[in-house]
Amino acid sequence: MIKIDDFLKLDLRVAKILNAERIEESDKLIKIQIDIGSEKRTIVAGIGNKYKPEELIGQLIVVVSNLEPKMIKGVKSEGMLLAVNSKNGPVLVVPLEQVLAGERVS
Repeated sequence: MIKIDDFLKLDLRVAKILNAERIEESDKLIKIQIDIGSEKRTIVAGIGNKYKPEELIGQLIVVVSNLEPKMIKGVKSEGMLLAVNSKNGPVLVVPLEQVLAGERVS
């Protein structure tokens, strides 16, 4: 269990996917360009076995925007998308209604 103070440290934001492409030599990893309202970023996500990059463009997703950047396969990943681990592979966490990129999830 974590305390509410720990949870409040997470900065969850709605992001719009601007572009997506597979990372060479990986069926699973996709490089995703996102807009989080105040800036554009790149994230790397292991969702390539379930989603095609071209299907992701324009989608709204939820990301952890204050995660420390990490190099993955030579790409700087500046956040993490949220997905459910289902028996059929990852399922993206998305808002049910249209909202603006950058809106905070609480």
